[in-house]
Amino acid sequence: MNETTSGDLDHLRDRAHGPVHLPETDGYDGERLGYQRLAPHRPAVIVGAADAEDVRAAVEYAAARGLRVAVQATGHGLGRALRDGVLIGTRRMSEVRVDPEARTAFVAAGATWRDVVEAAAPYGLAPLSGSFPGVGAVSYTLGGGVGLVARRHGFAADHVRRFDLVTVDGRLRTVTAAAEPDLFWALRGGGRGLGVVTGMVVELLPITRLFGGGLYFDIARVPDVFEAWRRWTETVPEELASGLTALCYPDLPMVPEELRGRHVAHVQIAHLGAEAEGRELVEPLRAVGPQLRDTLRDLPYTESSMVFAEPDRPHAYRSQNRLLRGLDPTALASLPGSAGPAAPMMCVVGLRHLGGALARPPRVANAVGHREAAYLLNVLSLVESGEEDKARALHEEVLAPFAADALGRSLNFSYGPLEEDELRSAFAPETYRRLAGLRAAYDPDGLFQG
Repeated sequence: MNETTSGDLDHLRDRAHGPVHLPETDGYDGERLGYQRLAPHRPAVIVGAADAEDVRAAVEYAAARGLRVAVQATGHGLGRALRDGVLIGTRRMSEVRVDPEARTAFVAAGATWRDVVEAAAPYGLAPLSGSFPGVGAVSYTLGGGVGLVARRHGFAADHVRRFDLVTVDGRLRTVTAAAEPDLFWALRGGGRGLGVVTGMVVELLPITRLFGGGLYFDIARVPDVFEAWRRWTETVPEELASGLTALCYPDLPMVPEELRGRHVAHVQIAHLGAEAEGRELVEPLRAVGPQLRDTLRDLPYTESSMVFAEPDRPHAYRSQNRLLRGLDPTALASLPGSAGPAAPMMCVVGLRHLGGALARPPRVANAVGHREAAYLLNVLSLVESGEEDKARALHEEVLAPFAADALGRSLNFSYGPLEEDELRSAFAPETYRRLAGLRAAYDPDGLFQG
């Protein structure tokens, strides 16, 4: 490192309130590693931002040198890893401020949905959080945000009041529908690539509880559970959201005995109505066949993670997904075979029922793509380094029977690098063109890594 660069780094350290790491310094690995551990970032410089001024300092440092910039909060949805360049870690920026009168919350860049849920709960309020509360709230919202009550209330992006955004010129902008309307449109569902969001103001809803949890079926004993769930979703009200996850549990002591060594379909339920109504609505699913496990109960919203019961340990994975206008029964029947015990590597299939408020336009237009989708299909595998091509081939094979109903991809469920045509498929053509034009205008040198 030459003297000029060393001096520049000293200046960056002097400006920053949080730590500045290089590859050889203690804390570098702890700062660059997130929840997704396959092919993580390897930047030249990491700024562990403590506030918006640290973000400005990092962006100005990178822009002056033509260096690429990436942002990481929790690292769940790691896309293309940054090589060299400047990584801005936002996990220290975890402040949440609730305004109970306005029913809003200010959410800093690194706050998780768990932070927001816990801050809002004492006021009888809740955010449009997702199935896993450990996910970063801002990055989730930039991708649209399909949450537990989305069929009743729409995308998280539909309920944003304001973004605070640092653009490539180092300017901290207040982005609202009235001020910076183009950026406000793009940031709500358009993903990254326009700057670094340091915080946002979101609407909260008067939600304190739901009826939820899961029903677990042995697919070998109840092979028609997929089709039964599909038919059932066509009958339920918007107040009920559901999903179905299928995976082969290993035959290991740490796995609950009733699931161990089985190919299991886990049907997830989140109902906003009364418990008695929820139990009545779910009864047709119970009649499909015997359950290995039943975790349905009345839940405080602070325990909403129990619905999907997703793992919270960092690991390495890749996935592919499709937004679908419908579920073809023949295609659906292929899943137990293509993604089951005979698959060449572990394969987790996730289906989510969309529609309802997700299909309706928001009060203020935004960039969320493919609102007309009725279902989301996601395929995920735990992947070791060197197995990426094997995983991609398997995922494409699993998804192939659904091609006739495929509308495109969801940004929120894209784990791993996306090629340009894959990113393009997340939006309608005119939306993608508008987003590309805005990125060219606000980041002409393409420094922000989307």
